[in-house]
Amino acid sequence: MAHAVKELFPHVKVTIGPSIENGFYYDFDKEEPFTDEELKKIEKKMQDIIKSKTPFTRKEISKEEAIKLFDTMGENYKVEILREIEDDSVSIYEEGGFVDLCRGPHIPNTGMVKAFKILSVAGAYWRGDEKNKMLQRIYGTAFPTKEELDSYLNFLEEVKKRDHRRLGKKLKIFDINEEIGPGLIIWLPNGAIIRKVIEDFWKEEHIKGGYQLLYTPHIAKLDLWNKSGHLDFYRENMFSPMQIDDVAYQLKPMNCPFHIQVYKSEIRSYRDLPLRFAELGTVYRYERSGVLHGLLRVRGFTQDDAHIFCTEENLEEEIQKVLDFTIFILSTFGFKDYEIYISTRPDKFVGTEENWNRATTALERALKLRNLDYQIDPGEGVFYGPKIDIKIKDVLNRAWQCSTIQVDFNIPERFHITYRGKDGLEHRPIMIHRALMGSLERFIGVLIEHYAGEFPTWLAPVQVLVLTISEKHVNYAYTVYESFLRKGIRAKLNTENEKIGYKIRQATLEKVPYMVIIGDKEMNSNKITVRRRDGENLESIDLEIFLSFIDKEIKEKN
Repeated sequence: MAHAVKELFPHVKVTIGPSIENGFYYDFDKEEPFTDEELKKIEKKMQDIIKSKTPFTRKEISKEEAIKLFDTMGENYKVEILREIEDDSVSIYEEGGFVDLCRGPHIPNTGMVKAFKILSVAGAYWRGDEKNKMLQRIYGTAFPTKEELDSYLNFLEEVKKRDHRRLGKKLKIFDINEEIGPGLIIWLPNGAIIRKVIEDFWKEEHIKGGYQLLYTPHIAKLDLWNKSGHLDFYRENMFSPMQIDDVAYQLKPMNCPFHIQVYKSEIRSYRDLPLRFAELGTVYRYERSGVLHGLLRVRGFTQDDAHIFCTEENLEEEIQKVLDFTIFILSTFGFKDYEIYISTRPDKFVGTEENWNRATTALERALKLRNLDYQIDPGEGVFYGPKIDIKIKDVLNRAWQCSTIQVDFNIPERFHITYRGKDGLEHRPIMIHRALMGSLERFIGVLIEHYAGEFPTWLAPVQVLVLTISEKHVNYAYTVYESFLRKGIRAKLNTENEKIGYKIRQATLEKVPYMVIIGDKEMNSNKITVRRRDGENLESIDLEIFLSFIDKEIKEKN
């Protein structure tokens, strides 16, 4: 691809072009964005290069030779990369007169490329730094056969149809307003209902599970974040402090220091443990503009957060309970398949290696006792402890990071929290950080894509839409509509002077689970006709029977 671009646009400078999951990209320094027509020309030129069956030739040269070569070619980005390489020699590849810096290896010749497609173009800052120049990134993909390529392109079309940003706007779920700021979510009425249903379910299940609910402030003195270690290990993800009465305050990036303060508000005994605090806590983290992405990557979000304070003796049991709770919550939302990872000690960490090893062992034992398969993700733990990460698989088999369980020996030490043991002495509790859904914003974004906006009835913002065929049916339709409201079912009424076919099409586009159609037959028989959003019609049915049916479906979260 880079060869084709240089052939067609000799003035363009090449930068880097790695392979990525399901494809590849290359970043180019071109003043104007590539147009659709230019991408077609690039794809055609690539086909010509493939037909030529030109061999790839590897050559190893000194770093100084390489710097001189690419400097002569005017490829200043390659020169910048070379100056940072510590090795004395590097490898270059040549193909049909095009030379690039690359470790390799490569296929023997261009003719071995069988099926490829340029997918899109996007802006990308050089080295991901918004202070650097904006480059043009062309994405592509390649497969051994045309059939595999076509299958992947069909998958991408399905992904596009399910894009939560498009559906979120179409279904009036959320908005991101530039006057408010990027990465900050406004929940529209439909989204607010979905969020309320999720929050109510979450709170009810946590109370059943022995958790105590908390609400904590959105800011705290900067000293708190210094004591917790976040300033040392997490500063780049925190917003700038603010001054209040000459004291520095910080928007919270985490909820855990607040929950520590709740623990410290009373003298604790071993009889109090395990102590489980839970909060739907909104946190704020600085994310670069270039990585913000709808609900999936934001700057302000609500975590379904909880912290468990326990003794070492009940650590494994508590981890197992959290695993069971996690699987129950995720399966209720329709997620049955997972990828599970244990993230181990990173290079930059606090605490002793002994405590890290104890915590990691406890996580592994809990997974084994629950017969859950897992992989090790080396060095990806947080600075204060190892963790279990659970990635849910959606209907397209894409993995999404949501749930996390983290064991922490360190923050309890930093805040000097204790409990009085059976021996009458002070002991240090262990702290488990856990989130089941992760962030509500991200989780709802995943739900939108998983269901393509067709939420199960219990989650749907509007569960029933009552439609009249003509004006003479309005009074009876009101009676039916009010019956749904009295039952606590989220219903709306459409009595507009439009043809019933148009009303049904609109309700289908809004992805309402059930439409109740009211006409002469229904009014005269004192019944209703129900139509599902998939087009299936339920013939005339007694209103009370349908109320019982839908009420059961909602309560059982089918």
